[in-house]
Amino acid sequence: MKNISKSSKQKKQPGEEYKMKPRPRYKNPSSSNPLKLENKIAIITGGDSGIGRAVAVAFAKEGAHIAILYLNEHIDARETEKAILQEGRDCILIPCNLGIESEVKEAVRQVVKRFKTVDILVNNAAEQHSQESLLEITEQQLEKTFRTNIFSYFFMTKAVLPYLKKGSTIVNTTSVTAYRGSKHLLDYASTKGAIVAFTRSLASNLVEKGIRVNGVAPGPIWTPLISSTFSVKRIKEFGEKVPMKRPGQPEEVAPSFVFLASDDSSYMTGQILHPNGGEIING
Repeated sequence: MKNISKSSKQKKQPGEEYKMKPRPRYKNPSSSNPLKLENKIAIITGGDSGIGRAVAVAFAKEGAHIAILYLNEHIDARETEKAILQEGRDCILIPCNLGIESEVKEAVRQVVKRFKTVDILVNNAAEQHSQESLLEITEQQLEKTFRTNIFSYFFMTKAVLPYLKKGSTIVNTTSVTAYRGSKHLLDYASTKGAIVAFTRSLASNLVEKGIRVNGVAPGPIWTPLISSTFSVKRIKEFGEKVPMKRPGQPEEVAPSFVFLASDDSSYMTGQILHPNGGEIING
């Protein structure tokens, strides 16, 4: 600490705080504001349903206005919009293919036209396709999965970056599969590992600009992606292998995003949170 006073040096442990100059701060500034994200503008990809929807509603409850980017799930998107409006916040729905950079640029242009700025980016959209063998993963599936799950994170961040400023935040959704792998989701797990590396690298790249980048690695969460991926048998067993022996709900993951998007996590960047039902992950 460059501004530390010589009088702060103490000879006796554990030391006395009242003698320190400067004094340690213990009143979190954000705690004085009942709304952690008041009047912030947040873009959430894949915000129409599942974890994205829960994050969107949680952000709205904390005072944020929301832009939802999604593929074509219009009924789900309108339901999410309704929930956000019920919280008294503004919302814009933008259908687009996040794997195509030109569509991403146009979507962000629409957001900025509506809200003038962007404060928070949540990269969350994903797809997965269960295969028994690597031999069954076609070139088309591989490219499609990577375009949705990691190319879109690059495209979104590139498009939003000119509008971010000191204090802005980026939160990326990765997965427990990035750490322990998944024998049925080889390409999906690979993209989620890439997201961890992207998060850590981008955090290092942007730290001097005062922009924080973190991630969330959910475990088995009950979302439409699960019901559209696995067989009935595997769905019935979904979540049973974690210590809590059940799948999590999107609403149990959303607080991690609120924390990382807000000033409550002001001393964190390049980190990953693990709401996963108790599975111990070294990462």
